[in-house]
Amino acid sequence: MSGPVKTSTRASTQAHAPAARWPVPASLVIDAGGLAVSAYLTIAHFTRPSLLACSTGGTINCEAVTTSAQSTFLGIPVAVLGLAWFAAMTLLCLPAAWRSASRSLHLLRLAGSIVGIGFALWLVYAELVIIRAICLWCSAAHVFAFALFVVVAAASPALLFADDEPLESR
Repeated sequence: MSGPVKTSTRASTQAHAPAARWPVPASLVIDAGGLAVSAYLTIAHFTRPSLLACSTGGTINCEAVTTSAQSTFLGIPVAVLGLAWFAAMTLLCLPAAWRSASRSLHLLRLAGSIVGIGFALWLVYAELVIIRAICLWCSAAHVFAFALFVVVAAASPALLFADDEPLESR
């Protein structure tokens, strides 16, 4: 006779870690890059835009982008919003957060990455269509936001839909 198969607590816990280990270091490296670029843009915003190592004429014109009307959102500098977003995403991408059995935490990380890439897409549109200039430093922040979205989106299905087991038994 065979009885029900009991899974160990360890196997249950591991089922809620990322299917692969790469999302944890990848997300943290991407977040670190985004934090660095956003901090640089924030410093330039509050000191002088000419501090940015970037062209100030033609299509590549960081000063035109970072001093435009689109460089603030609801009165808050976009660079500060980027810094805050990357800081929040760093917390959501810490190893303990990735290992968490809380679906809410994984949904929050995914939602945060969607909001970030959505805002980055709006900013790219603003640069290309409204301002008609591109900031290379802003573009770097957008690339970091996109890369983070890809990592989080790739890892999320394994975390959100690992099984239908109640959270209490994990």
